[in-house]
Amino acid sequence: MFFARTPTSAEWKAVAAAVKTLVEEATFEATPEALIFRAMDPSHIALVDLYWPNTAFEKYECDKQFRFSLRVEDFVKLFNRCETKDSVEISHTEDAIQVKFENAYKRVFTIHLIESSATTAPLPKLEFDARIKLAKDTFERILNDVSVVSDQVTIHAQTDKVVFSGKSDVGQVSIQLDKLGEGDLEINVKNESKATYSVEYLLSITKAINLNEYLICELSTKKPLRLEFRLNEHGSRIHYYLAPRIGE
Repeated sequence: MFFARTPTSAEWKAVAAAVKTLVEEATFEATPEALIFRAMDPSHIALVDLYWPNTAFEKYECDKQFRFSLRVEDFVKLFNRCETKDSVEISHTEDAIQVKFENAYKRVFTIHLIESSATTAPLPKLEFDARIKLAKDTFERILNDVSVVSDQVTIHAQTDKVVFSGKSDVGQVSIQLDKLGEGDLEINVKNESKATYSVEYLLSITKAINLNEYLICELSTKKPLRLEFRLNEHGSRIHYYLAPRIGE
């Protein structure tokens, strides 16, 4: 048996947005402790990892671990039909999931599951030397500025500042955020870190998830980047890993 209820659809909309940036099929794993989704894009450049603990739901029941797979197109279409204020109930039947949106206007959808041979992607084993918390709007603005001259961004995290830069035949750009000059900025650096990543990938996920005001960016020199988006105050989060540009 599987049943999950949330008082609003905001988290589900964020999950649908995150999933559609990377894959065409989504396989969720429900356990008695949490709802989990993890997948890598076909190019193996990016990975999304959802962890949604049972305590973060209004009601959650799962008597044994099981997996269910959906076409992402169907998943996204479904949650495009609900309002943020709608409560959401999801339950599992033999070959489908039933989804109920309820407010003044009540709807019940039955979505057939698909067979999938996809396995859960392993998480990279990483220790991060730098952690940056900043406003999501600021990060998106930085990426859009860098995209004027480059399709990749170099992030250089130092003790008291972080520098985002890009360069190409078009020109170059440098954007600096100072620890003392940006009220919403938090920088924690164990070791100075510098790595280069795809602007396109970063923009696609950052624009997709509109649930919260802040994001957490973690990196080490020439290692994958991890972005954290918190879905709520109860431990639910989406981690987004992005491989660095080699040779930069």
